[in-house]
Amino acid sequence: MLGLFAAYGENPALRDPKNALWSKRAPDVYRVRIDSSEGRFVLEVNRALAPRGADRFYHLVETGFYDDSRFFRVIAGRFAQFGIPGDPAIAGIWRNQSFPGDPVRVSNIRGTFAYAMTGPDARTTQIYINTSDQRQQDAQGFAPLGKVVEGMDVVDKLYSGYGERSGSGMRAGRQGKLFEEGNAYLDHEFPLLGKLIRARIIRP
Repeated sequence: MLGLFAAYGENPALRDPKNALWSKRAPDVYRVRIDSSEGRFVLEVNRALAPRGADRFYHLVETGFYDDSRFFRVIAGRFAQFGIPGDPAIAGIWRNQSFPGDPVRVSNIRGTFAYAMTGPDARTTQIYINTSDQRQQDAQGFAPLGKVVEGMDVVDKLYSGYGERSGSGMRAGRQGKLFEEGNAYLDHEFPLLGKLIRARIIRP
């Protein structure tokens, strides 16, 4: 399916959050291969851990949502965050497309990943990967949906020198330029950020 859309054009669901695609169930277990400027790593999603989150993530990857974006918030020894498209037109469509939360079924330990959010039922498209154990996130409702199964060393290498200056978190309210100007802004102001080249569904 991804090859078909690559050959014939953009998946129409990417610009239509009400498209029927977004209500479809994801596989029980699937993997996402991410090619980055630092190398390749693989995420494995277990739908039983966070069904709503797994469904949303599957279709975001399927439509190419994350392709050509940036790891805009990397805090050394804590996490690496991505999930704002490089194209402001797409970013604007999805900026406030929140969906209900999932119960926390596993802890936020090194290698797990979950949606960033401002509070209950406020997840959208942003994902963070824990680069250390962050069990304090559990009580705040951050529900991991899977873990890195290959290439954790690549995640560790993502550039962290800008800290919170290159986007900060959703709660801080300082992501405006990332949504409004996209890669053009980040590449000019923060050129060393790691690049997410493409994300693809692969077989477990």
